[in-house]
Amino acid sequence: MSDGWGQQLWLIVLVAVPIIVAITLHEAAHGFVARHFGDATAADAGRVTLNPLRHIDPFGTILLPALLLLSHTGMIFGYAKPVPVDFAKLNHPKRDMIWVAAAGPAMNILLALISALLIFAVAQAGAQRDGPAIQLLWASVNINLVLAVFNMIPLPPLDGGRVAVGILPQPLSAALAQLGRFGMLLVLAVFILLPLAGVNVFQWVVARPVEFLERPLLTLLGLQD
Repeated sequence: MSDGWGQQLWLIVLVAVPIIVAITLHEAAHGFVARHFGDATAADAGRVTLNPLRHIDPFGTILLPALLLLSHTGMIFGYAKPVPVDFAKLNHPKRDMIWVAAAGPAMNILLALISALLIFAVAQAGAQRDGPAIQLLWASVNINLVLAVFNMIPLPPLDGGRVAVGILPQPLSAALAQLGRFGMLLVLAVFILLPLAGVNVFQWVVARPVEFLERPLLTLLGLQD
């Protein structure tokens, strides 16, 4: 295998492994919190599990991020199979919806923090900063922060949209919930089609907030150059 193909394969591994871990725990967190608040739909479907095969969407989790990475678009986007949640079965649907929706991004923030702590520990143990272990952990920090920020965009069916529906009073919450039918098409148009036209929405809506979150974390751990 040539060096070029080896580098491309490593880039795919560098993205695929953290994404699989991130989306598995993200989706499992939704299901676990939903069960805690009275809805066992995800548990009954076998989705409250750490088995990534139960959450992976072959196109959205693996192929799409790999294509974006290899095409050098400047952004990584992916998704898993959504965990089924029947909000009507929650003990207090409008309030508990907030906790169920926020559980996924909260898990990604936790994973980013754990990855940063592991970078600090591995670096203190004398590992090279450009070694494979630290590269994977850096990728985990970035990918988890991107997933957290992206999913908290207040547009259904993203998690941030669900949180907003739970917080906003009627009739604003009902109006926002109606966007859920078209929300993902709008997201794809904004984050994939607009960049092709030279409008980098991802940079402003996701990348800048990720940098804002990452900077104090790295400074706190003494990892900021």
